[in-house]
Amino acid sequence: MTTAQFIGLAINASMFLIVFALGLNATLDHVTYLFRRPGLLFRSILAMNIVMLAFALAIILIFQPSAPIKIALVALALSPVPPILPTKEIKAGGSRAYTLGLLVAAAIVSIVLVPLALELLGREVGISMHMPIEKVTSVVLLSVIAPLILGVLLRRFMPDFARRIAHPVSIFATILLVAAFLPVLFVVAPKFWALIGTGVLLSLVGFTLVGVTVGHLLGGPDPDDRTVLGLAAGTRHPGIAMAIASINFPEEKSVMAIVLFHLILGAIVSLPYVKWRTRLHAATTR
Repeated sequence: MTTAQFIGLAINASMFLIVFALGLNATLDHVTYLFRRPGLLFRSILAMNIVMLAFALAIILIFQPSAPIKIALVALALSPVPPILPTKEIKAGGSRAYTLGLLVAAAIVSIVLVPLALELLGREVGISMHMPIEKVTSVVLLSVIAPLILGVLLRRFMPDFARRIAHPVSIFATILLVAAFLPVLFVVAPKFWALIGTGVLLSLVGFTLVGVTVGHLLGGPDPDDRTVLGLAAGTRHPGIAMAIASINFPEEKSVMAIVLFHLILGAIVSLPYVKWRTRLHAATTR
């Protein structure tokens, strides 16, 4: 096994364990939450995938950025919630039910949405793109559905054991992710810095700011739901975004750099929002 393969395996394993740890504190009611609330499900997909895709297209059509930025923006706009986001949303005051329900619902919807949207959008942005439905399905199953259901079932049938291991598993998964992520970030960093001056920073910062704003506005009357959707609309699943890029444009290595740096920039840009929502939630629950 090469070093690159080992690092990829470590990242996938850490993502699996992060969602597994979430499942250890979840129930089937959490998993199916959004499917029992079609109005909120519609607003969630509207904010995350429809409005944000329109924003990405506007950036592409108006400013005509380079091909890597075009590909990255479309891929990010179509990707679902990243596995690492729910913990952040819950800490900011989001409900566990909506947070986990959105993780599952957005992942399942992406199985159909991503291939269909790519086929329709290819000619609009001047880049022919496609994504086999089986590829999206495999990423969704391995990174979201399987670990979450496994955790839920373990909690259902072995609740004491699930409660004991939930925190240690979460800590180990986070350490593993950071340890595997840093070398990749170091390798792709030069490709990202080479794009500075082409509008990549403004595009990624704008993506997060617009996503947080749109999600917050469409989150509905519950302020905690607004927090969850705001963060979800501004942050996306890097695995699916990179899969879209690698299948269609394997030679465009800069896209991976843009997607990975979006995770970092998104976290920085959304930090004031997270702090604001955390303080507001704490004040209303006293």
